[in-house]
Amino acid sequence: MRLEGRRESTNVEDRRGKKTVAAAGGLGIGGILIYLLISFLGGDPSQVLQTQQTQTEYTQEQDYSQVDVELMQFCKQILAGTEDIWTAEFKKIGRTYIPPKMVIFSGSVSSGCGSATSDSGPFYCSADQTVYLDLEFFKSMKKQIGADGDFAYAYVIAHEVGHHVQYLLGTLEAAHNKMAQYGKNSQGYNQTSVRLELQADFYAGVWAHNDNKRFGSLEDGDIEEALNAAAKIGDDYLQRQAYGRTMPETFNHGTSAQRSKWLKKGLSTGDITQGDTFSPAYSTL
Repeated sequence: MRLEGRRESTNVEDRRGKKTVAAAGGLGIGGILIYLLISFLGGDPSQVLQTQQTQTEYTQEQDYSQVDVELMQFCKQILAGTEDIWTAEFKKIGRTYIPPKMVIFSGSVSSGCGSATSDSGPFYCSADQTVYLDLEFFKSMKKQIGADGDFAYAYVIAHEVGHHVQYLLGTLEAAHNKMAQYGKNSQGYNQTSVRLELQADFYAGVWAHNDNKRFGSLEDGDIEEALNAAAKIGDDYLQRQAYGRTMPETFNHGTSAQRSKWLKKGLSTGDITQGDTFSPAYSTL
């Protein structure tokens, strides 16, 4: 991606080096691939985050590598890009965009949705309207899921911001209410979750389309990086990697084909109004 000279968001909080000690609760999930099978790029952190009873934070001195410095700058620039584009896109539909915050953490973190470890992967919490991200996730993407590249990383951030867009439009709350009525692990619950995730993929594509139109940010190979990442996080692909088979009834984020399809639709149209993943029959997604 071409990001030279791009501004950096001021809505980023650096919590690296801040460790949380909790009296009870927590995830205790080992292995990022296993977690991804449960909830990759989570639209519903309540499934995996557990509220701690008491928490204490302390800060450790850290000397960050050049890679970490560059990744932090990258995150700030991508978040700034989402702020610029979504502000303009919301204006088109007569709405006001309120940007989310982003917290960069290491090891573990406390959020408005509870506490999580780095194994959780990136997630959005609507309770505090914040995206949470450990930079180590980017470093492990290639090894863990076979996806790499700066635009693939940008897609991860843009997907989580997509959940914030859903929150502002009321879609996220409506879907979560419906999921609560269905009950966890039911067919209706999982299918509603898939619809949420595919729409967040679409919104990531809408952002990328308009960011490129405005800033000329995309380079040769960038789109392929993002589509490869979308394919590698499909429920079917991850289940084959872990179990050698698929269990469609447990899909909650969409297949590789579905995720690629909706990301590509957002990339090609750049039009927020074309991302309705809730009205179509589930079989047509």
